[in-house]
Amino acid sequence: MWHKVNEKFNSLIKQLFHEKDWQNRAEAARELGLLKDARATNLLCRALRNEKDNTVVNRIIEAMGRIEDQKATIKIIEKLKEELNKFEGDKYRLIYILESLKLLKDRRALVYISPFLNSPDNDLKKLAEEAFDVIEPNWRDIIKKRKTRSIKDIFKTNI
Repeated sequence: MWHKVNEKFNSLIKQLFHEKDWQNRAEAARELGLLKDARATNLLCRALRNEKDNTVVNRIIEAMGRIEDQKATIKIIEKLKEELNKFEGDKYRLIYILESLKLLKDRRALVYISPFLNSPDNDLKKLAEEAFDVIEPNWRDIIKKRKTRSIKDIFKTNI
């Protein structure tokens, strides 16, 4: 059993890094996420850094969230910062990022998710609230108690 899983894992990693067709790379990333094998986290981080195709990048981010290994948090936050620095960010990329950060349940992400709590886009705002609910269930009470500070300051951590 373990041997078969290992074979599949190795095959998917090879496909992710060496396949010329973006659809096959995207499918490999998706399947790695479904395996939920934390061994893939560092490799997915490396693939995320080098991948140029938008769909494959989204699938890698999605896979990192599904695996739920908090080692991926910083790489996903880097992608979030990159996306926010673009003239026009990709809403779908932001959704993938917020969904993944929610699944990772890493408190370090809260400061980066917090600006979306005031987003004019209802989808992003709702997703940010869901992420906060999962990561810090009593976040609304915390904010009420510290109303003199900004949400970003309240949840600031050192990354």
